[in-house]
Amino acid sequence: MSATPDPTLSPAAPRRSRGWAWLLLVLLVAAAGGYGWMQWQARSDREREAALDADQRVEALQGRIDAIRRDQRAQLQRLQQADATNRVLRDELLGIGQRAALIEDTVSKLADPDLHGAQALRLDETELLLSLGQQRLLIAGDLEGARRAYALAGHVLDGVVDPAYLSLRQTLQQERAGIEALGTEPRVRAMAELDALAQTITAAPVEPTATSTPDAPWWRRAFAGLIDVRPSDRAVAVQPADRIAAAAGLQLEISLARAAAERRDEAGFRAALQRAETWMARLWPESPTLHEQRARLRAIATRPLSLTLPTLGSTLQQLRQLRTAH
Repeated sequence: MSATPDPTLSPAAPRRSRGWAWLLLVLLVAAAGGYGWMQWQARSDREREAALDADQRVEALQGRIDAIRRDQRAQLQRLQQADATNRVLRDELLGIGQRAALIEDTVSKLADPDLHGAQALRLDETELLLSLGQQRLLIAGDLEGARRAYALAGHVLDGVVDPAYLSLRQTLQQERAGIEALGTEPRVRAMAELDALAQTITAAPVEPTATSTPDAPWWRRAFAGLIDVRPSDRAVAVQPADRIAAAAGLQLEISLARAAAERRDEAGFRAALQRAETWMARLWPESPTLHEQRARLRAIATRPLSLTLPTLGSTLQQLRQLRTAH
């Protein structure tokens, strides 16, 4: 009887077990490789993220450093401005201290009711004197009266102790200096020269005629009462009636010129003197005397009749403004 063979003892079994072992080994190696690759990939991602994060932190730090630098420059400018402001405030504080001392002195003076009332009276008197001086000068042409009024106003204003009126004294001094420099009032001077000219009219010489001379021919002396021979281009009045009329006309024109000077009518003043020059040609023959009188008349016609003083009335105006402000 034959024995049956055992299947486990067959040669194909070892080969099959070795195949599974190799397969298992390959799987393990593949798994280890995949795991390693995954770990390497994760590490690379972490490194990239860390590098990116570092770059962002560097940029943020750079921005913070720039901001700090800007703040530092701004703080430096503020410190410089604060230093300049402190110097200005120090100067202003010194000025305020001085002003406070002046204000304290002024308040102590203003606290006296008697002093305040006296100051108001002095200011009223000063304003009245300035108004009178200006009116005397502009209306009446009284230069000396205006000077006295302004001098009295200066003396009264010296008694005002308020520092606010200190500049008013300087303005008054300037206006007084301008009035003192005027000399003679123009209208009065022109009228005085007209009076002096009118007095010379009575001394106008009579032009001698040819018939009245002792060396004239006998026929001229014989017919002198019947015939008067004179050049036709002469306008000098010879007859007494004509000379009286010419003198009256000249005096009338001079009177009209005086009236125009009184009312400061420069156009009427010059027109009257121009007509007076025509009458003078009726009284004087052509001679140096006539030329001299004409020159005097024309010089009088060029005289101004109004004062030219730019500072006139400036003190009165400033005083009224100061009193209104107070």
